[in-house]
Amino acid sequence: MKVGVISDTHGLLRAEALEALQGCERIIHAGDIGKPEILEQLEAIAPLYVVRGNNDLKLPWAGRIADHLRFELEGWQVLLVHDMADVPALLEEGTRLVITGHSHKPVIEWRGERLFLNPGSAGPRRFRLPVTVAVLEVKPDALEPRLISLLDIPA
Repeated sequence: MKVGVISDTHGLLRAEALEALQGCERIIHAGDIGKPEILEQLEAIAPLYVVRGNNDLKLPWAGRIADHLRFELEGWQVLLVHDMADVPALLEEGTRLVITGHSHKPVIEWRGERLFLNPGSAGPRRFRLPVTVAVLEVKPDALEPRLISLLDIPA
């Protein structure tokens, strides 16, 4: 299963991000969405898992969106939450994939049998951080993440 992971759009869904997510069977948005239209565009590609970020808290339309989600992909238990600081209180035994956003810094890190994935920011460029999304190949026996750069600008 091909899964697209995006975060920190902050109201900007780039054409490059939409192109990178084409062909995904699921899309995960790790918060700081910015506009409801972004979710509509992503849902037009594939079923969507989404949490709200700290910047979404003040937006009335985002009140219906969860702060965190737990779900399964091809047998892998997933925790989705915007801020890595919230992970310790939410982490459950058996969780194999933790997806966060917030920092705008892309991360693919295995800690033992658990994968921590932050796709970075796909929205407005912040400081000199890259503008990225992630694609995750989810197989019954493997998780294969990769980052996709959306801008050809050196970090």
